[in-house]
Parts: sequence; C-alpha cells; structure tokens
Amino acid sequence: MKRTFLSSLALLVGLACVAVLIPSLRGVKASSHREAPLISQDPLADNTDVYAFVSPADPSKVTLIANFIPLEAPYGGPNFFKFDDNVLYEIMVDNNGDAIEDVTYQFQFTTENRNPNTFLYNVGPVTSIDSSNLVILQRYTVSRVDGPRRTGQPRVLGSGLLTAPNNVGRNSMPNYPVLAQQAVQTLTGGARTFAGPREEGFYVDLARIFDLLQVQTVGIDGTAGLNVHSLALEVPIEQLTRNGTRPTNATDAAAVIGVWSTASRRQVSVLRTGEAADQRGDWIQVSRLGHPLVNEVVIPRGMKDRFNASEPRDDAQFLSFVTNPELARLFTALFGLRVPPTPRNDLVQVFLTGIPGLTQPSGVTPSEQLRLNVAIPPTRSPNRLGVLGGDLAGYPNGRRVGDDVTDIALTAVSGVLVPGFGTTLGDGVNGNDAPYLDVFPYLGHPFPGNR
Repeated sequence: MKRTFLSSLALLVGLACVAVLIPSLRGVKASSHREAPLISQDPLADNTDVYAFVSPADPSKVTLIANFIPLEAPYGGPNFFKFDDNVLYEIMVDNNGDAIEDVTYQFQFTTENRNPNTFLYNVGPVTSIDSSNLVILQRYTVSRVDGPRRTGQPRVLGSGLLTAPNNVGRNSMPNYPVLAQQAVQTLTGGARTFAGPREEGFYVDLARIFDLLQVQTVGIDGTAGLNVHSLALEVPIEQLTRNGTRPTNATDAAAVIGVWSTASRRQVSVLRTGEAADQRGDWIQVSRLGHPLVNEVVIPRGMKDRFNASEPRDDAQFLSFVTNPELARLFTALFGLRVPPTPRNDLVQVFLTGIPGLTQPSGVTPSEQLRLNVAIPPTRSPNRLGVLGGDLAGYPNGRRVGDDVTDIALTAVSGVLVPGFGTTLGDGVNGNDAPYLDVFPYLGHPFPGNR
C-alpha cells in the first residue's frame, strides 16, 4: 500500500513540475454552486461547499464545515439571508468505507422576530449576539446520530444555541469579529460549533466557463465580495473514527473517514393564506455534496437532481460519468488536449474510492465522499495545490479552506495520474479575495452590507 501511494505521489509531483500550462485552457472554470435544476430554486437548502481537515490550531481535532446559500449579497436586507427553519441540515461521517453514515450531526433552526413593528433587522448597534437591538434572532439545536441517520436515535449535544447575526454594516455591527467569536459554542462531549454567515472562501472565475469555456490570461474571482452561511464543527478525532481512537499512523485502518453533507425538507408543504406553510411528512433529501465540482461538472444535467436525492451507497449508477467524463471530452474537442482513454479509473480513485495508501479505506465501497486521513498532521505552510503540490494534508486528502480545488480537479481530469498524460490546468485565480482565520471556524468574517 505504501509503495502504491508513493508511486502515485511521485507521479503527481513530477507531472506538476514538468507540465506546461496551456494558455488556451486557462479559462476553464468550476462551480457556481447552483449545480442542479431543482436546488437552484431553493437556495436556503443549497449546499455549496464541504470542508474536512485536521484543525491547524488543535491537531487533536477535525474541523467539518458545510456551507449553504450560494452567492449571498451582503446587503440583502431587510430580510437578510438565514438558515431555513424548515430544513434539516446534516453532516455525515463514514468511518469504515461502506458508503453508509456511521456518525451524523444534525442542525435544526428556529427564528424569533422580537419586534414585528419594524422593518429593520436591528434597531441599534449590536455588541453581543443576544443584544436587545437585534430584531431577528436565530437559535439552533445540534444532535448526533450514531448509525444510519434515519433509523438511529438523535442525541442532543446542544440546544438554544445562537447563530452569528448577519453583518449588516459598520454602524450596526461596530465590532463584528467579537460577535462571531461569541457564536463559537461548546457542545456536550467537547466538540465546538459555529453557525452563521461567513465570507465565501471558494475562489474561482465563474463568468467564463458558462460562456463556452471562454479563455483568458488572468482570472477574475467570481465569488469575490460575497458571503455564504456556514455550519462548522470542531470534533475530537476519537469521536469520529471507527474504533474510538486517534490514529497516529497514516496506514492505520481507522485513519480514513469519509465526509459529506445534505439538506432535507418535509415531504409535504401546505400553503396557508398570510401564514407560513405547514410542513408535514418524512424528511426528503434535496441537496447533497462531498467533493467539490462533482455534481457541477461531472454529473450531467439530466441526472443532477437524482444525485442530490441519492445516497452514497447507490453511487454505482453514476459511475460512467466518472470513467468517461464530459469535461475531458470537452478538453479534447475545444482545445485539442490529449487525455487518457476510458475507462478513467484514475478519476475513480480521486472521486470515489480514495487514493491507495492515503485516503482509501480497506474494502472501500466506491462512493462520492470527501475522504480524509486524520493521522496526517496539518502543514505549517500549506500549498494551495494540496497533494498535487506535494502537500499531503491538502485536497484530495480532505479539503482545507484555502485549497485551490478548481485547479486540482481540472488537472486531475486532464490525466495527471496516468503516465504519459496530464497537464497543469488553472483558472487564473490562485487565492481568495479575503483572509481566512487561523482559528476555528477558519472561514473569514462575512463582508458587511454597508462597506
């Protein structure tokens, strides 16, 4: 196993060093976060990004982040963006590679309008997350389910937790970092949680990929100046592994976990005149995300809604889209790039099984999950290209907030894992427009509505 991984790593690093950047491919871009027809009409349930990494500030813990609500304008008042009280948000962990969740964290929200006689979000400066000047207050409950999430018994880890408020502007929120820190709260068992708006940490040139892969020399970050809503957990590693230990050897059978996130709505919504809809029935999954870009550029439009509603254990139905990806065919048709022949088993390792010796569990069931080896410590100076840049703590070993997943995924699709193929591809956007944090929850503070 070790030899297989080292051979793959040497190939990755070697090709990254010698590959020539084809100028006509610099314009290839990635996710807009509005990846499927149905979920594009339901932004409060739209999962935009998932992150999983060993916490740099505390390597005994893993940080899990699920972002929702794409392309938030910070000035979106008077009804600023928030989590939906009628959505069940979940983060799942598969710790034995069988494509079935072993640990699930569930988030449910309740919104309080404390002054129905004003149109404002706040009626004065807000200096604490429970300030009497806040008109709209949102609380949430975090529960944990061990075993399959629809049959296991939820165990409440924290309730009545306050979300961070929206960053309305400097007059309303004179010291927003203080508010955000107050929203970091400890759960039963020692995990920490954060829920609220964050700066959109995914950097990518959005504009040109949908204009027939229009090319350019210097990319423009299409998500610059925008926010998302984040659910973040920092969990002791031993609470996530299959045997309740903290592995220190990367080859330990318990070292690899798989992570994905979903959003679900009730089966029936009954509209009522002048009132909120009545929600009834079972939870129906409407959004799903593990790896970035899979549902965006790998799954075709006719299957995207099915993917969002599916479970990892049923991912064999999507296998042909990985082994014969449309994006690789477009590379050849539009730019003449020579790519590996099908079936693309190299991409099966990247997106479905994990990389042998690094992120592939023994006896793995192929499924779309973000796989993380928790025994690999954080890197002091992270390389934005992750494993491709020789940094084993980065994507596709989990995903850190600063990893350039667009460039990494495009280079993988070009065939960099196959001898004789592959070239370094990029969108010309090599960093975020705002700084990340050095501590939990790591994603940066949201842009204010009034700058």
